[in-house]
Amino acid sequence: MTLIRYAALPFAVAALAACDSQAEREADRVEDQVEQQAEASAVAAGNAVAALGLTEAQLLEADLVAADGTDLGDVEQVRRDAAGEVDGLLVEIEDSDPDRYVVVPIDGLTPESTGDDVDLSTAMTAAELAALPDAEMTQRGGAPAGTPATPAQ
Repeated sequence: MTLIRYAALPFAVAALAACDSQAEREADRVEDQVEQQAEASAVAAGNAVAALGLTEAQLLEADLVAADGTDLGDVEQVRRDAAGEVDGLLVEIEDSDPDRYVVVPIDGLTPESTGDDVDLSTAMTAAELAALPDAEMTQRGGAPAGTPATPAQ
C-alpha cells in the first residue's frame, strides 16, 4: 500500500510542473500581446506628443530611474484615461523574478536626456515602487489583453 502511494508521487509532481509551465506560458503570451499592442499604438500615434513632451514611442523606450539614477524598471505600455490622456505607465520592475508589473502615475515623472536616451526620473524608491499593487495586464484603455485596441488619438 505504501509503495503504491509513493509510486503516484512522480505523476503528481509532473502534473504540478505542467500546471506551472502552462501558467508561465500564459503569462508570456499575455506579456507578448501587451508588448505588441504597445508597439502598434506607438506607431499609430506617430510623432504626436503623448505626455511629458515625449511621443508614445519615446515613453516606451524609456527606463524608469530613481533620483540617484538607479534603474527601477522598463516602461512596457502607456496607460490612458477615458478621455485618452496619458495617466500612467505600465512598468516592469527591474530584476523581478517572476516578472512583476505596476502602473506608475505619470504625475511626478520627469524626462531626463542622456545622449540619445531618455529616462523618466521619479522620486519613488525601489521599495516604494515594489509596494505598488500588481498591475492588471491590459491593453491601452483598459481592455483585456487580446482584444483590439482603440486607435491612438
